[in-house]
Amino acid sequence: MNSRIQFFSEGTSFIFRNKNAIRVWLVNAIEEEQKKPWYINFIFCDDKYLLELNKVYLKHNTLTDILTFPFNEQPEAISGDIYISIERVEENSKGYGESKDKEIKRVMIHGILHLCGYKDKTHKGKKEMREKEDYYLNQLINSEERGIELAEKKD
Repeated sequence: MNSRIQFFSEGTSFIFRNKNAIRVWLVNAIEEEQKKPWYINFIFCDDKYLLELNKVYLKHNTLTDILTFPFNEQPEAISGDIYISIERVEENSKGYGESKDKEIKRVMIHGILHLCGYKDKTHKGKKEMREKEDYYLNQLINSEERGIELAEKKD
C-alpha cells in the first residue's frame, strides 16, 4: 500500500523542511502502532485560519495548536487532515522552553496518534499520548543526533 503524506501552508509563509525524513519517521511510527498510512495532509496555518475551523466544525471559539480530521475510508488504513497553527506552536514552544522545531514535530506526532485512535480527553489519555509523543520524538532525535538517516521500508 502506498502512502502519501503531504505538507501544505495556508495563511502563513511557513515552509516545512526535511520532508522526506519526516515522512519516513511518521510512516515508521504509524506502522509501529500497527496501522497502515494512507493519505495524510499536514496543513500549516495561522491562528485565524485554525480558529475558524474550530468554530465551524467543533463549535469551539478558542485558539488551538492542532485540529485532526480523520477520513478512515479504509478500515485497515489511516488517513486525514492535520491542521497545525504555527503561531500556537511558536507560543507553546516558548512556554514549554522547547525549540520551535521540536514542538512542531511533537504536534505532528500528536496528530498522527489521534489518527491511530488515541484520545486525550481524560488525564489517563493525555498521559498515554504524552508518553507516546516522547517515545517517537526520541526516536527521531536520536537518529538525527547520530546522523543516521531513517531507513525507508520496502513494500
